[in-house]
Amino acid sequence: MACEIQKSRAKAFDAGQGAAGSVIVRAVRLGDAEAWQGMRDALWPDGIAGHATDIQKFFNNTSTHRGAVFVAEQGGALAGFVELSLRAYAEGCDSSPVAYLEGWYVAPDARRSGVGRALLRAAEEWGRSQGCTEFASDAEAENTASADAHRACGFEDVSLIRCYKKRL
Repeated sequence: MACEIQKSRAKAFDAGQGAAGSVIVRAVRLGDAEAWQGMRDALWPDGIAGHATDIQKFFNNTSTHRGAVFVAEQGGALAGFVELSLRAYAEGCDSSPVAYLEGWYVAPDARRSGVGRALLRAAEEWGRSQGCTEFASDAEAENTASADAHRACGFEDVSLIRCYKKRL
């Protein structure tokens, strides 16, 4: 499940021509809420019940986590998003804070067109603007498509862990 995020002031930039045309990456706006929620629903179907609340907290500035959300426009429609946070620690990293990719989604019809890379460039720029020297992410072990996309964009595998919980 994604963490809650707070607004970030960020400039829009034209990421250039992808296979399906120009990609504009910019900070998410209130008018994007419905499309952003639809993409969150597709990325995290187990958390659908909480997505509207997370988005409302984001736009009301009542979220408790520092971070940013960027969306990609392609052909006049939203084609993807990234949700970012600052974490005190991330697996395999030596610095703190670490810019963290909490969520990364590209609509199926926009994949392999440069949208994902454009979103990551904005995320990296945001991380540098926060004083970070490292950028981290994660994916479920069985999500090979995500692992391939991460590696294609310059991420390196640092570990594969099992997570446990126990009710008290």
